[in-house]
Amino acid sequence: MSVAFAIAARDGAARRGRLTTAHGTVETPAFMPVGTAAAVKAMRPEDVAQAGFAMILANTYHLMLRPGAERVASLGGLHRFMNWPGPILTDSGGFQVLSLAKLRQISEDGVVFQSHLDGSRHELSPERAIEIQRLLGADITMVLDECTAFPATGNEARQSMERSMRWAERCKHAFRDSGGYGLFGINQGGVHADLRLASAKALTDIGFDGYAIGGLAVGEGQAAMFAVLDATVPTLPDDKPHYLMGVGKPDDLLGAVIRGVDLFDCVVPTRSGRTAQAFTRFGTVNLRNARHLDDKRPLDQGCDCPACTLYSRAYLHHLARAGEILASMLLTHHNLRYYARLMEQMRAAIEAGRLAELGNHLTRDWARGDIEPR
Repeated sequence: MSVAFAIAARDGAARRGRLTTAHGTVETPAFMPVGTAAAVKAMRPEDVAQAGFAMILANTYHLMLRPGAERVASLGGLHRFMNWPGPILTDSGGFQVLSLAKLRQISEDGVVFQSHLDGSRHELSPERAIEIQRLLGADITMVLDECTAFPATGNEARQSMERSMRWAERCKHAFRDSGGYGLFGINQGGVHADLRLASAKALTDIGFDGYAIGGLAVGEGQAAMFAVLDATVPTLPDDKPHYLMGVGKPDDLLGAVIRGVDLFDCVVPTRSGRTAQAFTRFGTVNLRNARHLDDKRPLDQGCDCPACTLYSRAYLHHLARAGEILASMLLTHHNLRYYARLMEQMRAAIEAGRLAELGNHLTRDWARGDIEPR
């Protein structure tokens, strides 16, 4: 068998599932911290696990440039290289080629681009993308896709989507089936519902172990993103995991889980931690704000992370203002723990048939905002 996915409970379109891979089991809905270059920024792997995560994401584009997939393979594969024993999903690099690479040229063969690091020339075909991910040892391999730019005309989005579907078929042929390892297809089509449906049919006809929704969170806004999910997710195979790529903030996750999404990844919690922004029950908190200068309270009374149980807001404010590395470490850990707890809450709510109730409670608290001490 490849990866296995079982649904244990449902609440409307939301699903409570379990994804089993070669390196362990992931309880879904689940969020994957982003370890782009084989490291979740400001976090040790053991701290990521302690925060409540079973699977992380790494990136083909970055690892092929530095240190190189063949080198990682020679050093025992990505799990050993970065000391992460759990499942790893590797993004194929399509989004990074769009957002980072210089002088890219996309053709039927694949993409030729210049590295954003040193300007060196590289080629990435569907077959090479699969080979790189095999060398890394990814539990979940993603097909190479063309991440459609936003905004795009209907014709531009169609041509981009159809090329991605042809690449997806080539990826399927290049992938080596192995127990506990899986290949996910990526749905494209921009904000055009008809293209999303055509993409879903093409991917289903090819057949994958899971189905991702790509090309969102690129500027279209939450309402448009949810409209795409409303149109797309019901057309994906129900017995396979659904993965929304590159999303997002807490209310994005809630809305997507309600619509039947099982997996997520995003740099938001880690990037926010490095810029002194913390996610709490009552919305975001900017620890650089002077109002925290003498605040003895914990960052979030209900959180069990080190930042909240061991330190005051005043100290976190001091670290952030002083530019201490510890600020990034503590606030990143806090944000990841917040995300892990959010997913835990949603899993429990789906099991109890109370996701709507949880959603109302979360939304009310987020709207309240962080209240200053009296």
